[in-house]
Amino acid sequence: MTKLIIQIPCLNEAETLPATIAALPRRIAGIDTIEVLVIDDGSTDGTAQVARQWGVRHVVRHRRNRGLAAAFRSGIQHALAAGADIIVNTDGDGQYEGADIAALVQPILAGEADIVVGDRGVAANRHFSPLKRALQRLGSAAVQSLAGANVPDAVSGFRAFTREAAQRINITTEFSYTTDMLIQAGRKRLAIASVPVRTHAAARPSRLFSSIPRFVLQTGITMMRAFTAHKPLRAFVATGALIAAVGALPIMRFLWFWANGDGGGHVQSLVLGGALLVLGVLVAMLGMLADLVAANRKLIEENLARTRALEDRIAALSMTASGGHAAPVASEPAQGARRDAA
Repeated sequence: MTKLIIQIPCLNEAETLPATIAALPRRIAGIDTIEVLVIDDGSTDGTAQVARQWGVRHVVRHRRNRGLAAAFRSGIQHALAAGADIIVNTDGDGQYEGADIAALVQPILAGEADIVVGDRGVAANRHFSPLKRALQRLGSAAVQSLAGANVPDAVSGFRAFTREAAQRINITTEFSYTTDMLIQAGRKRLAIASVPVRTHAAARPSRLFSSIPRFVLQTGITMMRAFTAHKPLRAFVATGALIAAVGALPIMRFLWFWANGDGGGHVQSLVLGGALLVLGVLVAMLGMLADLVAANRKLIEENLARTRALEDRIAALSMTASGGHAAPVASEPAQGARRDAA
């Protein structure tokens, strides 16, 4: 039995949510059960009530707005607790074509990918402005380099992933999960694929960011944090080496003047260069310490993945003991999700 849960993070989507739900597929070849999960991230327009009126089985509600990354984390926790084998994330504003979910999950069903990202064809997408297309391509190129994977549309929120991938990915950013998730997946050697998907014109301005400069800044910070967390030795040692190289220049300048008998008036170059060299060495040493922390993080994440797998096994044994019938999942958050929603 393969269960697919389609999760929809929402913020004041009561108007567009019914059309989004209606467009979701009810049957997909290779999938036995399809269920819908709505994460209401502190909406004030009755989004959660609309979701229940339209028959959504799983509804998680945050008491206040906590951001897209937090809504995504809450959805993953609830979907795993509900027994999802495959999770698809889409938007509540109808930007993505619901029928394309069938194509999105095919690489997973075929055993070819752990994560599949919907490629909106940014370079030729008429729904994007020229500036947005250029920024999307630039950002995707940077993520591809950091993740070591071919992902033409790295910030697309329309994506599918396996249960194992969901268990191994731990979103730490507070802004957006998209780039953080892909960099983690690439560093953890998960198979990432892309499939072309259709899009519709945005029904409203994005609620994730107030301006393009802010989005670029926040995304850049997210990428740097993710790369530093997973490759600290390379990040810090490279930075330290650059600082030391800059520090070597004024030292060489002093030595040149000193060799020509004029070193007395250029001691400041020696002081500046020495300070930069010391700083470079200290930054490189911080990289070594950060690398030890990263190694410890890998052990913690491995233990977390094993704990989640053990919980799955206990749940399966409990279901078998109860005659093969799983306990019904409440429309309010499960225990783990309830803590996250507080």
